[in-house]
Amino acid sequence: MAKKTFKILAIGAAVAGAAGYITGILTAPKSGKETREELKNTAESSKSEVEKQLKHLHAELGKLVDEAKDKSEDFSGKTQKELSKLVEAAKDSKSKVSDLIAAAKDGDANDKDLKRAINDARHSIDHIKDFLKK
Repeated sequence: MAKKTFKILAIGAAVAGAAGYITGILTAPKSGKETREELKNTAESSKSEVEKQLKHLHAELGKLVDEAKDKSEDFSGKTQKELSKLVEAAKDSKSKVSDLIAAAKDGDANDKDLKRAINDARHSIDHIKDFLKK
């Protein structure tokens, strides 16, 4: 629970920081050209950071799916079916993250899709990790 709270606080701090930064830029006594260039650089930096986070989630999901597949042989019956469902959900999340990496590179990803895919991926990661700890 503390990890989830930390993530929420970190996201909130990043959003608040970005909003403050943009407000500062828009109210700063700079030329329009300088302001546009600075906004462009900030947007490119944010895009790069999103891609980095998505790639990290994609890699983590891949590792967990492989680990879960290896361990699935140790289980049987209902437990194996439950793990199979978790693996399928993780594969689906991994696929969505992969699609969003491409969309982010092209500038076609929107915030709602990004947030949903990141939340789904983290949810899948947490469920598989919890299951494998049992």
